[in-house]
Amino acid sequence: MEKIVTRFAPSPTGKFHVGGIRSALYNYLYAKKNGGKFILRCEDTDVTRSKKEYEDYFLAVFKWLGLNYDEYFRQSERTEIYKKYLNKLIGEGKAYISKEEIRKEGDRSEVIRFKNPNKIINFHDEVLGDLSFDTTESKDFIIARDLENPLFNFTNAVDDFEMGVTHIIRGQEHVSNTPRQILIGEAIGAPRPIYAHGSIILNEKRAKLSKRDLLVCPALEYKDNGYLPEALLNFLSLLGWNPGTEQEIFSLKELIDVFSLERMQKQGAIFNPEKLDWINKEHIKKLSPEKIEKNIFEWLPEEYRNPKIIPIILERISKWGDIKEMVAKGELDFFFKAPVVLKEKLIYKNSSPEKIANNLKLATRALEAVDNFTEENIKSVLMSLADNLDNRGELLHPVRFALSGLDKSPDPFTIASIIGKNETLSRLQKAI
Repeated sequence: MEKIVTRFAPSPTGKFHVGGIRSALYNYLYAKKNGGKFILRCEDTDVTRSKKEYEDYFLAVFKWLGLNYDEYFRQSERTEIYKKYLNKLIGEGKAYISKEEIRKEGDRSEVIRFKNPNKIINFHDEVLGDLSFDTTESKDFIIARDLENPLFNFTNAVDDFEMGVTHIIRGQEHVSNTPRQILIGEAIGAPRPIYAHGSIILNEKRAKLSKRDLLVCPALEYKDNGYLPEALLNFLSLLGWNPGTEQEIFSLKELIDVFSLERMQKQGAIFNPEKLDWINKEHIKKLSPEKIEKNIFEWLPEEYRNPKIIPIILERISKWGDIKEMVAKGELDFFFKAPVVLKEKLIYKNSSPEKIANNLKLATRALEAVDNFTEENIKSVLMSLADNLDNRGELLHPVRFALSGLDKSPDPFTIASIIGKNETLSRLQKAI
């Protein structure tokens, strides 16, 4: 059995976007499942647009995600290899040097063209099935600007051959490159790899996802927004692949165990940010209490790092970045300082101020008598009072608002247990 070798080849011409992670992930999963090799290859032959900072960026992405590659190559360091194959093709009459007019400058420049055999290319795709292309439409196509500057399709075919790549797993937007790469591969004597072209990723309007979509930000922004790497990989794995079961939450190890090319899908996959948030929350739930506390504290200002509010925060977030937003909106302030409470906000529906004030007095007296000021005891006392009223809200609403000063907040029992007895009684007295 031939050892399986896959590759992913990002170009360092801009910050690596999240859409590219899916292709890298599928190649990684397939290689690891089959005991094969996963190669990362930097396509930096475009001297004008390629930048070291962008290479560093996608390498940081792979490190964050834990997608460890077995080998790493830069195409800019392989010029002599490409030159050898260009000279070979020219010597065999399979390529030739052609003078081309450069429109902007008005002069002529030499390029190297591949001599197209003008044949029908048939190949089987693991996702799309049997495909056929008439390559006569490609004519004699350019494979290098000169011996020192080979182009995309040529370098890909040469590298895949030299590196022993057995499976090419990528998005359907690359199908059109396949016939030319097959022709070049045949010309240099390369065995044909197995192809699997995955579904196009769509936005919520079912249009092809592009870098202009707000959904698709540079990959490390997901880290900066507090997503877990395993959750992002889990989400992206399900964009165009399914396990054939009801399971939706996977660790990276579980994905390696169950991934297969047969379960990749043809139809477009919609990038749904709400689904990503849900998956991320499920992964947060799987963390140990110690890791949850550590992460929450890292996103909180130092003065807010009270272990008592961790369950409150955990219930309300889907990613760590939500904590920053909660702090910015002042949604946690009332735990640490008394809120400003407006009289009209204390009134429940059509109740009178006198009735609300009286109910707050009842609550205050009842809570004064509670020795062990736990959430359970607070709830028992307040619910006993509320159940004896015509409407529970006439007591529970003003108590909650007196403690939080917010239209939406945790229940009053939780708040009171966190801020303590003295502070609770002080806030109720102010409300009265």
